[in-house]
Amino acid sequence: MNALAATNRNFKLAARLLGLDSKLEQSLLIPFREIKVECTIPKDDGSLASFVGFRVQHDNARGPMKGGIRYHPEVEPDEVNALAQLMTWKSAVANIPYGGAKGGIGCNPLELSLSELERLTRVFTQKIHDVIGAHTDVPAPDMGTGPQTMAWILDEYSKFHGYSPAVVTGKPIDLGGSLGRDAATGRGVLFATQALLEEYGKTIAGQRVVVQGFGNVGSWAAQLISEQGGIVTAVSDVTGAIKNRNGLDIPRLVKHARENNGVKGYSGGDSIDPSSILVEECDILIPAALGGVINRDNAKDIKAKFIIEAANHPTDPEADEILSEKGVVVLPDIYANCGGVTVSYFEWVQNIQGFMWDEDKVNGELKMYMRKGFKDVKEMCNTHSCHLRMGAFCLGVNRVARATLLRGWEA
Repeated sequence: MNALAATNRNFKLAARLLGLDSKLEQSLLIPFREIKVECTIPKDDGSLASFVGFRVQHDNARGPMKGGIRYHPEVEPDEVNALAQLMTWKSAVANIPYGGAKGGIGCNPLELSLSELERLTRVFTQKIHDVIGAHTDVPAPDMGTGPQTMAWILDEYSKFHGYSPAVVTGKPIDLGGSLGRDAATGRGVLFATQALLEEYGKTIAGQRVVVQGFGNVGSWAAQLISEQGGIVTAVSDVTGAIKNRNGLDIPRLVKHARENNGVKGYSGGDSIDPSSILVEECDILIPAALGGVINRDNAKDIKAKFIIEAANHPTDPEADEILSEKGVVVLPDIYANCGGVTVSYFEWVQNIQGFMWDEDKVNGELKMYMRKGFKDVKEMCNTHSCHLRMGAFCLGVNRVARATLLRGWEA
């Protein structure tokens, strides 16, 4: 089941549990706007290259639409549509005043020079500048993009609309970015994990943790969990996988990964088959890479007691059922990885106010939002006698449905 089909399935199950009217259910599912644009740029060698860019704006009942822009060869409409819808529910679960959006350009950023990436970003911004904005749709970084990409979007957008730092989040600090944003998703994973373990009378200290994906989210989650006494025994990325039964030295591994563009070759652990990372012996498994990695083929072999979904849609619905039967507790992506969009909201607030926060305030507010979010999800689980994923979907869908009805938008 692809990401869009799985997201639609979870939405429909939540809508039925909530008893939503069929017309309202249908209106919540249909995107507000879908945009597809051609982006042609001159390459460094003088030739022309054309790329296709997408922006799906799913819902704005609760506020401006919000979501990342990714540069990846496999960006395609269904995936973008699913991720935009997930952002709607994720923002509602976090209880921040946003709707959902997602965008991207079908390209391989590793095959483009810095100047080509800049030209591509500026052309894409020129094509969508009239449908984004601080109070309309606020892009952010995603796979293959980063603070520099956001700086180019900000500059290009400002040529049309005047200086507007709140048009994007995830910016460089010097252009109005927020302190704490780089670690936000990983720190949110830490707070989410702590909240879940407290339900079972446990703390992170002494828990054996495996992290699949050692990019920004995975590496920050590993660092922060390690600082709290968690024992990170195995990690993987696109270059390979490393295991140490006694616990990896995470600061040293982060330094190695930064200097060598991956974990491969790290001397403080044994190299293992990356495909085995998900079924390694551990207490907590954190998938922090691509979607669909936990499926019906490997779910039965997973040994973790808790799965914290730091990636978007890492678990297929079929795998969900197998894990539930095994008694594995899955903390769903639309809650577990919402630390990033929550601190993006803080950045947007700071830009609008023209008043910047210190990092302690950012982290303190994030902790408060994450703990409140878990409490709200649990209350919904208790109300509808459902597991955490369905509790989170019910929470998000219910908040968006209420806002839709209050604004008089029902079909």
